[in-house]
Amino acid sequence: MKVYIRVSGPASVTVLPQKEGQPHVKSSTVTSGPSGYYYQGVWRVLGGTTVHEFSASAISQCLKGKMVHMYGDSTIRQWYEFLNATLPGLKEFDQHNPKKTGPHMSLDYANNILLTYRSHGPPIHFPPMDTRVLHYIANELDGLVGEPNTVVVFTIWAHFGPFPMEIYIRRLQSIRRAVVRLLDTTPGTLVIIRTANPRALTSYVTINYSDWYMLRRDKVLRAIFKGLKVHLIDAWEMVLAHHLPHDLHPPPPIIKNMINHLLSYICPHNGS
Repeated sequence: MKVYIRVSGPASVTVLPQKEGQPHVKSSTVTSGPSGYYYQGVWRVLGGTTVHEFSASAISQCLKGKMVHMYGDSTIRQWYEFLNATLPGLKEFDQHNPKKTGPHMSLDYANNILLTYRSHGPPIHFPPMDTRVLHYIANELDGLVGEPNTVVVFTIWAHFGPFPMEIYIRRLQSIRRAVVRLLDTTPGTLVIIRTANPRALTSYVTINYSDWYMLRRDKVLRAIFKGLKVHLIDAWEMVLAHHLPHDLHPPPPIIKNMINHLLSYICPHNGS
């Protein structure tokens, strides 16, 4: 694993000019190109919503009167923890639940903000835990009373690397059906999905959780939710384009940009 492959022939590639009259073939299924870029440390999106920067006070104003429900793995729990650390008025209600799985809840009484986090259901590779706290995202969405002030944020990818793609597809299809039901009942509910991201690759990670596995799942997630009234935060591109090393849990500068992107969907005309 992770060793260089020596070339057995020429180690260079010659690119020839296109011949005159040669037909130009354009793929109808494969598109390429970045979704954004960093300028002076700030993520700029190419197309779609404009990403604003939000200070702590601007975040409180944006989330005022809103309920934000987060579901997924530790990469979405980072967002929950970031908001708790950033907003002085947001206080976590200690339910004595495991840190990694939750469920967790934070409240800002003055601004009427509710923030929750819950881990997705198995497969999940956390230490031994009470299986009663593991709920499937689809079941949680079915039990949710949505409204225009409700924001649903979820991700599901990091724990599915060692499993066949069919298992991941079936899980996403189940969540998709739940999202459709939620939006049919309360069309004003905002649904935002965090994609996968590259990570540091040790020999163990390379075998079971390599970027190749995660990239394939990322493409499947985008395909399954295409056409629905949901928003994607392209964590893959945001980590790939940044100068900091890849990490399963991106460092704070990237997380801050992801939160700015999230808040720009919630409050498209606000910012610091």
